[in-house]
Amino acid sequence: MQRNELDGETYERIKELCARGDRSVELKQFETAFHFYRDALNLVPEPVEDWEATTWILAAIGDLHWHEGKIDKSLSAFEDAVRCPGGLGNPFIHLRLGQCSFELGELDRSADELARTYMATGLEILEQEDPKYLAFLRTRMKIDDRG
Repeated sequence: MQRNELDGETYERIKELCARGDRSVELKQFETAFHFYRDALNLVPEPVEDWEATTWILAAIGDLHWHEGKIDKSLSAFEDAVRCPGGLGNPFIHLRLGQCSFELGELDRSADELARTYMATGLEILEQEDPKYLAFLRTRMKIDDRG
């Protein structure tokens, strides 16, 4: 897959919209945040799945839905993000895919996705999340606690 680069003006506008979305999420203004992210995504040229910017916008949308407790929507956004440039192998994307899968009872998929996160970062990301995900992963694979 080719990595395309956005023109500077479009890139800066997308970054600005995403930053405003991020601030809205911090303030728990989820609907407002979604609109900023959607507007950013609408600036990405077609086909949108060929652009790295799409990866991080979809991850932001997925994370927004995660914080809203909309697990199905979160999973869908992260499934789209993992298919975009830089998505496969991204520890954060795999973390959320694993967590969503866990919450939806898809335990084999959850273990696979959480294992990808662990293999990429060790305990770093997993220890910042609810301990139930790491506890679950420990039932599926040997975890090195030495850091």
